[in-house]
Amino acid sequence: MKLFNMTRRAVIAAAAASVSLGAPAMADGHQVVDSIHFLIPGGAGGGWDGTARGTGEALTNAGLVGQATYENMSGGGGGKAIGYLIENAESNHGTLMVNSTPIVIRSLTGVFPQNFRDLTLVAGTIGDYATMVVGKDSPINTMEDFLAAYRADPRGTAVGGGSVPGGMDHIVAAIVMQAAGEDPTAVKYIPYDAGGEAMAALLSGEITALSTGFSEAVDLANAGEVKIIGVTAPERVETFADAPTMKEQGIDAEFVNWRGFFAAPGLPDDKLAMYQDAIGQMYDTPEWEEVRARNGWVNIHNSGDEFLTFLENQEQVIGDLMRELGFL
Repeated sequence: MKLFNMTRRAVIAAAAASVSLGAPAMADGHQVVDSIHFLIPGGAGGGWDGTARGTGEALTNAGLVGQATYENMSGGGGGKAIGYLIENAESNHGTLMVNSTPIVIRSLTGVFPQNFRDLTLVAGTIGDYATMVVGKDSPINTMEDFLAAYRADPRGTAVGGGSVPGGMDHIVAAIVMQAAGEDPTAVKYIPYDAGGEAMAALLSGEITALSTGFSEAVDLANAGEVKIIGVTAPERVETFADAPTMKEQGIDAEFVNWRGFFAAPGLPDDKLAMYQDAIGQMYDTPEWEEVRARNGWVNIHNSGDEFLTFLENQEQVIGDLMRELGFL
């Protein structure tokens, strides 16, 4: 049974960035925005961090943005950065915040009181498949191995993630375990503040496996630090084709996490249009394709009202799933 097929849907990554705008929007790859300061709601090494920095790299290298700077603001499951952007809206019309599925999940669970409607929606930009990984020295090499270890010692086979209990990494682990015939609410899940901390816990042996984004795992897998034992994609991803899908291992679970960008409430329409123009033009540049391919991302572009419609749909779909799994 397919539990949650979001392969062609987006679930956003929001980038909080402080931007100073002065140049008029221009076509043909000319500079659209003077500078962007990206606000990142988690620590270094996580999916939000990689998305903001990769997007900034592509925008500046393509000449669409003059300069990009970055600020990590961890805390409250991403709520600290969201609250900061809302409370200091007038002085942050130059800021874009990166975010993703968790802005929907954590609002539903009450981790923070705000939701995406309290921000200015800029654009959904990419999708990132989820994956389960183990350390390089682990005796586990496949999902079959992991499930055998789990069934032999459920409480001693912990799964970690860079999100709170009931958050996205936890939900992905639950989806996979339910598809494998296990009770999704019985999995021992250990949360960390960001993907980087969760990966460190895996490498130290604190957890048996890590539920994380595919793009976060690829670099460490290429370096031989981890083994990717399952990806929630419909077929193998070219960026790291050695990684098997869940489906080919008999686990019928697919999931893709959207990521995108939000701005402060009350952002003037002309500034919003400049952000959306720069991001829209980015997709046609070789600089973006290099970043996208390197990270194994899927292009998912929703802008303006389309982004709102998408988020409202995701709120319904994810809420139904969380109730099914007992998280709401």
